[in-house]
Parts: sequence; structure tokens; C-alpha cells
Amino acid sequence: MRYFLRFGYNGTNFHGWQIQPNAITVQERINQALSLLLRQTINVMGAGRTDTGVHAKEMFAHFEVESELNTADLKYKLNRFLEDSIAVYDCFPVGDEDHARFSALSRKYEYRISQEKTPFLTETAYLFKRPLDLNAMNKAAERLLGTKDFSCFSKSGTQTKTNICTITQAFWKKNNEVLTFTITADRFLRNMVRAITGTLLKVGLGEWRILDVENILASKTRSEAGESVPAKGLFLVEVKYPEHIESKFERKLPVNG
Repeated sequence: MRYFLRFGYNGTNFHGWQIQPNAITVQERINQALSLLLRQTINVMGAGRTDTGVHAKEMFAHFEVESELNTADLKYKLNRFLEDSIAVYDCFPVGDEDHARFSALSRKYEYRISQEKTPFLTETAYLFKRPLDLNAMNKAAERLLGTKDFSCFSKSGTQTKTNICTITQAFWKKNNEVLTFTITADRFLRNMVRAITGTLLKVGLGEWRILDVENILASKTRSEAGESVPAKGLFLVEVKYPEHIESKFERKLPVNG
């Protein structure tokens, strides 16, 4: 039987999602917990991968076992066993063909910028005090919408079949002294959100024009785009699935999550 886990994590002390040698990762911790509790070797498949220091407000993974599970009991035990920086929200059965990564329809990220120093955002927002033109940044973000080749925002040397993605949402909002960039797409390339954010900051500073974003896209060259912003401000906040999977859980997140 195949099961989905829905969970979140603070990525500050993890070297990203994916298992790697000589480093602590979220996937490794969840594999260890499930394997111990279920008394068999479990390898979870995630909805995607997050880099070192990146957080997930909502992430999914699937795993397989031979017999039916008491999902409420497993959720309770996982939350007692895992460190405080990982929280399991749901565990539910799915069809054998349902896949945490390949069944996903879209993913949504947020990048958070604090314009004032505050100890409560040190690990989860990028401190950037310089004045920004939010209107210009939103106009530039509109140029990203649609189906395009986003090679200019991809980490070099990645082995992807295509760098074409469809972005359906890209906008900035301000809440007190925190700026949040929200972006939704069918898929994302490695380092894509952080590179886009760094590029839009250049527009907000008045160093680049809105038209420059279109020229950067056309170049398909990473060196033409802005620098990647720090990982700590980036959150995976939502992964959407077909209705037959979505109907199995209630999309509820912790207060202040």
C-alpha cells in the first residue's frame, strides 16, 4: 500500500531535503523515523527538493508498506520521535499510481524579506534595509507569467530535460516591515526562485529597468540575471494535487506557520 505524508520543516539546521553523504537532511530523518517505527526499511519520495537552509511550510512525500497502517497512530508517533523542526500534519493512503513528485500539479513558494532587524526573523527572512520600489518589482514580476524558458534563472550544470516552466502567479506584498514574494508554477528549476528574487531586487533598487527582465529571459544565460538571495528567506508553502488526492486531507497549517 502507498501512503502520503504531509509535513513541514524549518530548514535552518538541515542540508536540504535530499539524502547526501556526511550531512543531515530532512529525507534522512523521516526515513530513519519511519523505518524504526514500522520495523522495516522505508525510503520516502518527496514532492521536490529544497536546498540547504530552505524551509517548507508544506511538503509531501510517499512511501510503501505491505500492510494497512493506523495513520492517526503513526502521525502521533512520528511527531513524538522527530525533532521539533519537523512536524507531520497528515498521513493518508493513496492509489498505487499516485506519486508525491510526478502527480503534483503546481508548487507555490514564498520569499520573505525583513526591512528591519528583528530577532524573530533572523532564521526565516533576509534582512535587506535598502528602500525598494514595490510597484516596479510587481510590474517586472508580471513579465515572468506564462510558459517560458527560464534557463537564465537555473543553477548551472543541472541535468534537466527542459528548462521550460509555466508560472501562473508572481507578486510582492508588504506587511509592516516584511516583504513577501509569492510565486506559483507547474515546476521549478534549481535555485530558480532565489535567482528571480535577486533579479527583482535589482529592479526595486532602480539599478535595472522592467524591460531588462525580458532581456534577461531572452538571453537564457544565468550570468545575466541577478545574484541568488540567501536560502533562509525561502519557503515551499503549497503543493497542489489532483482532486482525488486533495480530497483526502484538509489543507490546514499551524498558526503563524
